[in-house]
Amino acid sequence: MGFFPLFLPIIYAMAGLVGEFEVRLDVKGRFLFPSGLRKQLPSGSQRDFMLNKGFEDCLTLYPLPEWEKISEKLGKINLFNPKNRMFYRLFHQGAKQVSLDNAGRLLVPVAHMDRVGLHAEVMLIAYNDRIEIWDKQKYFSMIEGNMADFAQLANEVMGEAHGNE
Repeated sequence: MGFFPLFLPIIYAMAGLVGEFEVRLDVKGRFLFPSGLRKQLPSGSQRDFMLNKGFEDCLTLYPLPEWEKISEKLGKINLFNPKNRMFYRLFHQGAKQVSLDNAGRLLVPVAHMDRVGLHAEVMLIAYNDRIEIWDKQKYFSMIEGNMADFAQLANEVMGEAHGNE
């Protein structure tokens, strides 16, 4: 029983970020970073982030240490290959470092809001090492549009993972 408190943070850290959080943008494009999400971040990763365009119609927010891990991997790709260069450019398009202010709010730059059509109602979707920032209506439309294929997707994704055990 004495080892359990020492073991718990290791399990928790390995689980990654998780959850859906509804927030509202104020007139300046700021939202209050949810405390439940902030508590999931390691203490040194709770203030500074890298924001860029996501793969779908959303923004992606990376805690700075996670962005640095990705950047290290990207630094090893062969930039003499045209596909690699294009991926590098597309991945980094509009990347900007952002930080929580003293009130715990995060400012989303207007250019980023315009790029993905963010309005006042926003969803933060936390998974693994990142947080997606979606316009609420677009997020739920995307989810609803993919629910019919969820069973097949689960089989394709998790069937492969299960087969590798």
